[in-house]
Amino acid sequence: MNLDLYLFNLINGFAGRWVWLDYFGIFCADYLGYILLFVLVIFLLIDYKKYWKMVLEAVVAAGVTRFVFAETIRLAWFRARPFVAENFIPLISQSPTEASFPSGHATFYFALATIVYFYNKKVGVWFFVASSFVAISRVFVAVHWPSDILAGATLGVLMGYVLNWLFRKHANKLIKNYNSQT
Repeated sequence: MNLDLYLFNLINGFAGRWVWLDYFGIFCADYLGYILLFVLVIFLLIDYKKYWKMVLEAVVAAGVTRFVFAETIRLAWFRARPFVAENFIPLISQSPTEASFPSGHATFYFALATIVYFYNKKVGVWFFVASSFVAISRVFVAVHWPSDILAGATLGVLMGYVLNWLFRKHANKLIKNYNSQT
């Protein structure tokens, strides 16, 4: 048996058993990510001067990873979503014509968590935990295969790491040049 299908059935098999779990899965799949973004706004409100670089870097890294790298992969290799391939209705609304691989949510939130982790380890760990809930819930609600999540999370962490390195290497030079001109 295909390991991806086996893991999908294992995780998605809990859907429809308990109403509270369905609501929790839907919440994680659709809304938990917004809470992570709201937490970044809270950081800015608490101490803008201390956290603006972290927030800007996290949002840029997550956006570039999701909307450039993940979308490029999706264009190169189309994979049908589980509810399309297995012919059933998912717990959340999702376009059946949109590619499944890699998970855009996983790429975005794992890149975000990686950057936050570089700036604040304790908060970064919580971001990774929340990102894991977002990612696994996408399998639970039947819009992604487990391999979509694994690939998206891996891409998110790797690109978060690479983009953090690039930001630290080049952004400091730009900031110094800007400060010297003003």
